Amino acid sequence: MEEIMSLTGKQKRFLRTQAHSMKPLFQIGKVGLNTVWIKEVKNALNKRELIKINLLQNAPSDTSEVREYLETKTDFQVVQEIGHILVLYRQADSEKNRDISIKLKEL
Repeated sequence: MEEIMSLTGKQKRFLRTQAHSMKPLFQIGKVGLNTVWIKEVKNALNKRELIKINLLQNAPSDTSEVREYLETKTDFQVVQEIGHILVLYRQADSEKNRDISIKLKEL
């Protein structure tokens, strides 16, 4: 797993601004988190770098448990947690998909 760069407050604000108008791309329901779900999220982050996920009412974990799991077991960074929504960031593996991370480095 690649070392995660820690984000500054300014960078997190930028990412939250970028994510504001996004719709959640993934949901966590009664099945909860599993390796297939994490793989799909990683693929999406490789293309977009920034996504929102939504925890449904029937999810077995609450938002803070999911946040803690994702931050410790994956290389995703949780940029924001509002209600049942989490905003995730991860630098894309491919340089052609690194629009957001290039802007982040300039901050």
